[in-house]
Amino acid sequence: MKLSIITINYNDADGLKKTFDSVFKQTFKDYEYIVIDGGSTDESVTLIRSKESLLSYWVSEPDNGVFNAMNKGLLKARGEYVYMLNSGDYLYSSDALEKVFGEDLYNEDILTGDVYREADGKIFAESKFPDKINFNLFRTGSISHQSTFIRRRVHDIVGLYDESLKYSADAKFFMLALCRHNVSYKRIPHFLAVCDCGGLTCNPSNFDEMKLEGDRVLREHFPAFIEDYQELDKLKGRRSSRSISWIKRLFFK
Repeated sequence: MKLSIITINYNDADGLKKTFDSVFKQTFKDYEYIVIDGGSTDESVTLIRSKESLLSYWVSEPDNGVFNAMNKGLLKARGEYVYMLNSGDYLYSSDALEKVFGEDLYNEDILTGDVYREADGKIFAESKFPDKINFNLFRTGSISHQSTFIRRRVHDIVGLYDESLKYSADAKFFMLALCRHNVSYKRIPHFLAVCDCGGLTCNPSNFDEMKLEGDRVLREHFPAFIEDYQELDKLKGRRSSRSISWIKRLFFK
């Protein structure tokens, strides 16, 4: 089996329906679909039961947060690649998976497409990711799990998502996979998914805490790199100041 799609959900029946609709209309069919529900009390379980024949596995029970639920799904996955498409996120077009797996064009460990970002039912931004990944990307951001397909063996190398983290376990996973273990990476030149920006990581009230958590991860695993980049930032700042000073002297005597 080529692909395991994993959707986690908690009390978001409307978002789950949107996610389901985008998966079930895909032209590419070589996938299993796993749904991990956190013990929802809305209509989510009713919706899941109505689609049970299309699912490979589902469960509804309390969990210990987003990354615990994602790990539960990973432990059930049997596909060559795994894909996290959480409740409210959805595939952008019916041929999105076909663009990635339809003709076996790509064989890298991590495959990443571009994403649109949506709030209140409207797309307001887009994220295009680089053709080549470098460490500097993870100083301020990451790639998006909504458009990223991970060869399952990469989790054997890196491990599961760090459940001690509230916001950045997926970013930590990608950083370790790409910058420490040097797994292969390929950008897919298509918009593949739409990210629902109603979650924890899109709430401005969480940004300071997210920054602190991300900095802690970087310092734990790449302290020398952080210090090197800070020195480079200082050098760039000094060069910029000198350039501005030179321009002022030249044009504003």
